[in-house]
Amino acid sequence: MEKADIKEFIRELQNLKESIEELFKTLDVKSLEQELDNLNNELRKDDAWKDQVKYTEMSQRVSVLKKKLDPWKNLISETEETLELLEIAAEENDSDVAAELAGTIDSFRGRFEELETRELLSGSDDINDAYVTIHPGAGGTESQDWASMLLRMYTRWAEKSGYKLEMIDYTAGEEAGIKSATILVKGEYAYGFLGGENGVHRLVRISPFDSNKRRHTSFASVEVMPEVNENIEIEINENDLKIDTYRASGAGGQHVNKTDSAVRITHMPTGIVVQCQNERSQHKNKASAMKVLKAKLYELQRLEQEEKKQELAGDKKDIAWGNQIRSYVFQPYTLVKDHRTGEETGSVEYVFDGEINRFIYAYLKSKHTH
Repeated sequence: MEKADIKEFIRELQNLKESIEELFKTLDVKSLEQELDNLNNELRKDDAWKDQVKYTEMSQRVSVLKKKLDPWKNLISETEETLELLEIAAEENDSDVAAELAGTIDSFRGRFEELETRELLSGSDDINDAYVTIHPGAGGTESQDWASMLLRMYTRWAEKSGYKLEMIDYTAGEEAGIKSATILVKGEYAYGFLGGENGVHRLVRISPFDSNKRRHTSFASVEVMPEVNENIEIEINENDLKIDTYRASGAGGQHVNKTDSAVRITHMPTGIVVQCQNERSQHKNKASAMKVLKAKLYELQRLEQEEKKQELAGDKKDIAWGNQIRSYVFQPYTLVKDHRTGEETGSVEYVFDGEINRFIYAYLKSKHTH
């Protein structure tokens, strides 16, 4: 590696470091650090633990603040350190060390882009856990299989991203795939990241269920809602609910099909239907189903408010989830394309293994710029 090349890497890293520091300053770092110091001082007091609710709230806030500040501080100190080492390598004309250090620039840039995206998650519900419900479109076994492929994709994404998963409802298809499924993705910013997955997803492939090996197009809808905090009031009148119990199906061991533990709740005024069969008791399934219903009613309220805002602004757009947002093509070529952002990749298998961050980040950035 030439000395000129090393200097070019130094310039590249200096520019990146400036971009990182510039965005870091916009976070109002001083006030966040002051808040963190104040909370830590409160938590160190001898009687802090006496009010358990307040103690827990303060501890959780400390965790949130540290998770926000620490990755930025670590990235800045690592870029500074690498910059110093690159400058020494340039002086000593040590091309081996320079080549090794140059490889870290892409890693720093990737981390910066991820942190930048997190700053785009500023919605009031973005930090919440997320319910993800998947329904196949028309087309029987083919679309039910497609729905199960999407379920696996989101499950893999959640696992790779360090989120915990809870299966709320799972209804298997007769031959293959699923008739419906709801999972709860638990962890900070689950809804912020997954909210943009709301909509209709389209698959084009040679169907494994077609003996003539013809190409099929299948659709499945994905619905994402934030889990609603306990302190948010959503009015649900018991008289508006139709509650049915039935026997659970699918995974569940010895217990399955012996008691009517599964619960389906229909909210008559809106027609919203939720169900849960994952828990062993009817009481627990009802409690879980009510949480999902609360989340759906909350999302409905939010969409109605959004529509009103757009009407007042004279910018009426169709915000109902139901528009095709992304296509996944296996035949005659391989391509995953997001129709809202234009983001695309030919690595279909990679995407189905949960690698969907490129689409998530592209959507968040486009939402922020519009």
